[in-house]
Amino acid sequence: MRILHTSDWHLGQYFLGHSRQTEHEKLIAWLVEQTKVHCVDAVLIAGDIFDTGAPPSYARELYNRLILAMRDAGVGLTVLAGNHDSVAMLQESRELLALLGTFVIPSVQDDPNEQVQVMKTRDGEPGAIVCAIPFIRPRDVLTSIAGESAREKQASLAEAIQAHYHALHELAERKREALGLRLPIVATGHLTTVGASASESVREIYVGTLEAFPTPAFPAADYIALGHIHRPQKVGGLEHIRYSGSPIALSFDEARQQKEMLLVDVSVNGLDAVTPIEVPCFQPLLSVRGSLGELAAAIRAAAAEVPEGTTVWLEIVVCADDYLSDLHARIQQMTEALPVEVLRIRRERPAQQNALQAQAKETLNELTPDDVFARRLQAETLDDDTRSQLTSMYREVVAGIGEAAAS
Repeated sequence: MRILHTSDWHLGQYFLGHSRQTEHEKLIAWLVEQTKVHCVDAVLIAGDIFDTGAPPSYARELYNRLILAMRDAGVGLTVLAGNHDSVAMLQESRELLALLGTFVIPSVQDDPNEQVQVMKTRDGEPGAIVCAIPFIRPRDVLTSIAGESAREKQASLAEAIQAHYHALHELAERKREALGLRLPIVATGHLTTVGASASESVREIYVGTLEAFPTPAFPAADYIALGHIHRPQKVGGLEHIRYSGSPIALSFDEARQQKEMLLVDVSVNGLDAVTPIEVPCFQPLLSVRGSLGELAAAIRAAAAEVPEGTTVWLEIVVCADDYLSDLHARIQQMTEALPVEVLRIRRERPAQQNALQAQAKETLNELTPDDVFARRLQAETLDDDTRSQLTSMYREVVAGIGEAAAS
């Protein structure tokens, strides 16, 4: 059986005020063609199909278009919820989509049998058993205990997630024995693992309670398809535990990544092969950095990198010692008549510059909430324990806000 593993589509994303609709439309058309070219039996999306819990209507239309396209191509589709997805929204159409060959798991289910399903080939034959595990919210697997420290909460959550994985894997083994077939077992996940390399668009999802799930805690599945990290990579160098990464760049630090999806071949022997297929870039975006004297040439070079008739989205990082009130006007002059659109301009100061002077001239839109908190904490004279406790409390608050926004 051949499974195509992908994740983190983020349908409905507005990237610095710009819609990604056209890119996602092209991505769906490209994916349908790949399922034909590579004889794919099933597509597995390991979380974050949407960018927000309340996606715009066009994003829902794209989701429905993807489902119908897979049905028409004779390809099974499995969709797992990520931390950005709304449990309620994915749940509302789940039974209907099952009739169209799409298996949706919006959250941890009360009946674990609902998360363990047989994946079928194009011919309708059993090809693998999937342990469909979405993003696990602490409340899905844990009962809050008053007085627990941050470290105790972290250990409890890691143990609960591990127990959930192993329970579903054992259930899959029993189902395989009942069928009398040596079917491979595929598990999924939407979380951060130890050693995974993230990018700036990846939101911390277990902040203050679980920084990263340990790789040895996964069960002995033949393949583990992960989502949440946007950079494609093996976990711990293991061939069978992988992040597919996002199919389009979701932040400027992903701009030069070669995006990919993974063709996963499994059989009665287990995992046979994992083959990356490169996803074309549907909208170029680049980050250029330099002094005012260097930027003009850097911008022209960036414009020359993209195909004719294409406009590149630019982030410009200015290395300057002084505050420049006419910075935007200067950048506009540099980009005139070039096929570029500047989405963001930010300043980067030398490390030796006086920190207080630099902060006084920065605007809030140049700082993240984490930056503000870190600088405020740095200004206080605190012992290490108090500093650590305040940091944990801050992260728990941020995590709670993120969960509320996603639900």
